[in-house]
Amino acid sequence: MDACLMEEVRLNGGRGALMEEEGKKEGVGYKILYGIASLHAMLPFRVLYVLSDILFFLVYHVVGYRRKLVRRNLKNSFPGKPDDEIKRIEREFYHHLCDYFVETIKTLRITEEEVRKRMKFDNPEIINRLTKEGNACLMSLGHYANWEWVPSIGLYMTPGVMPGLIYKQLHSDAFDRLFLKIRSRFNSVPIEKRRTYRTLIKARNEGTPAVVGFLSDQRPPKHITEYWTTFLNQDTLIETGMERIARSFGIPVVYLDMKKVKRGHYKGRFCVLTPDASEEPLFAVTEKYARKLEETVTREPAYYLWSHNRWKFKKETSQPVN
Repeated sequence: MDACLMEEVRLNGGRGALMEEEGKKEGVGYKILYGIASLHAMLPFRVLYVLSDILFFLVYHVVGYRRKLVRRNLKNSFPGKPDDEIKRIEREFYHHLCDYFVETIKTLRITEEEVRKRMKFDNPEIINRLTKEGNACLMSLGHYANWEWVPSIGLYMTPGVMPGLIYKQLHSDAFDRLFLKIRSRFNSVPIEKRRTYRTLIKARNEGTPAVVGFLSDQRPPKHITEYWTTFLNQDTLIETGMERIARSFGIPVVYLDMKKVKRGHYKGRFCVLTPDASEEPLFAVTEKYARKLEETVTREPAYYLWSHNRWKFKKETSQPVN
């Protein structure tokens, strides 16, 4: 073996050892994170909400997490509301955000009986009807109320129907694995967004009925197909992946209208946006989704995810807004 080849083997071996070491560190990080989260999940809700109140004080008053962004988003979305009303919604949003955080952690340990009491669906028969005979159905929803409890829809569906939720892989391996575990509760199947087509094709070929949830209200990357609409009084770039997939498969799309009944209790109601997306004009399904979500947010604004930089890009220039 010549000197150059020996050096290449040595370097590649070093890289392999380094990757193995990094993998071990990530595994340890996940175990620590999961252990802490699991201990918190064992606490009763009344204790978790005390922690949420403490967290609110820290996040809102001490750290001021994204307060300027939240205030700007609220003012631009509701230009007719007085400052006092905007501030009230802002405070309620941060209270709810902290509740969402402890409730999501609680999902690791919550029982099926408990989640049935806290996350109810008024008309799951719509999903069961649309997924009969091995059909698939796409479920559109927004970052509203507690979307992490929506996968419990699997408890209400006909046996054999696969409940899934599209997600984007997180940069942190430890947090990504933790959220995968949370989102796998109640027989739900987390589907990484790049595998959506393959998963639906496999389900169709195997005759497996499926309902797959899409959170389509985050700011999409600039490189994807652009669709602009007016959402909450602002020019808004909308993610169109859900519609493109529904059109290609010729399947129905429903919208899940979420409500927060009281602290730690939510209710969802389905409405059909289209029985067959392939028969709709281009972007019609996306527009229907935007209008339904707007109705949901306008009804009780505090429970929407205002801390997301939803309107970073403007339609005229597509330049980021700092």
